[in-house]
Amino acid sequence: MTTHTPSPGRIVLLTASHRVAPGLLSWPAWQTLQAADRVLCADASHPQLPYLREAGVAVEIAAPSAEELLAACEGGATVVVVPAGEGDQALTDGLARLAGSGRVQMPDLELLPGSYDLPGARLLDLVQVMDRIRVECPWSSQQTHRGLAKYGIEEAYELVEAIEEGDRDELREELGDVLLQVIFHARIAQEGSEEDGAEPFSIDDVAGTIVEKLIHRHPHVFGDEKAETPEDVKAHWLRTKAIEKQRDSVTDGVPLGQPGLALAAKLASRVRTAGLDVPLPSGDGIGYELLAAAVRAEAAGVDPEAALRAAARVYRDEIKAVER
Repeated sequence: MTTHTPSPGRIVLLTASHRVAPGLLSWPAWQTLQAADRVLCADASHPQLPYLREAGVAVEIAAPSAEELLAACEGGATVVVVPAGEGDQALTDGLARLAGSGRVQMPDLELLPGSYDLPGARLLDLVQVMDRIRVECPWSSQQTHRGLAKYGIEEAYELVEAIEEGDRDELREELGDVLLQVIFHARIAQEGSEEDGAEPFSIDDVAGTIVEKLIHRHPHVFGDEKAETPEDVKAHWLRTKAIEKQRDSVTDGVPLGQPGLALAAKLASRVRTAGLDVPLPSGDGIGYELLAAAVRAEAAGVDPEAALRAAARVYRDEIKAVER
């Protein structure tokens, strides 16, 4: 006589990213939900629940223990658990404890992702965190564009230093600090300005503007133009930019507040790209000598600011060696 061991059932933990619109679940997730004997969720306000119920999935509001969940699977039932956004650590720990004990017959356990984060999804978290900080932090809530300007400069220099030092961990952190400045300024701009009547704009407006600019300035990627070399790409970029800006001078748009060597090199680059014959001004003093050195560096394809920083770091090491 053959005896059949009853099926221990199946437990499915269905996860969904809170960064994806509720209701957008994978087809395997919908199939599992429709076929399940029971669907449980401890969070009555879970954003997925209205969409599950609209699709005809009966959801019970319950927070079973691991033992209770095993009992619900007796007879071969399939039970789907929809965890809260932060998960259910107590339940998963309890299931792991029972499975490791060897004293009970465990149902089949499955972790089924119902949706996945798209690339860039964590940026949504950053926007939400910045929203809360702006409202609840006494310091952040009082900041202005002008007051934050110096931090933008500092963070940009720290990013450059991380790049030049070749420190990947530092690079990741400094990129985050620079990104924070962008998010912070956009959050302030979202409130507008009562003093000058400036129209508010958000981080979505900032992203939309740069997306449009990138598409417009890359006709060889998004249009019918052809570009075989980096030089072709640069020519496209400069030509499109010139049409957009309609500048009166090649020097228009060059920020005069940048470091002197970088400023001199940028001006020299504009002159060279435009094919202008502009002699260097003559004069006495170190300023004119530095100007000439910066122009020579730019013509040779060398960033004079980076070159000077590299030399300064060697000088710093020599200083430390003498001090020791």
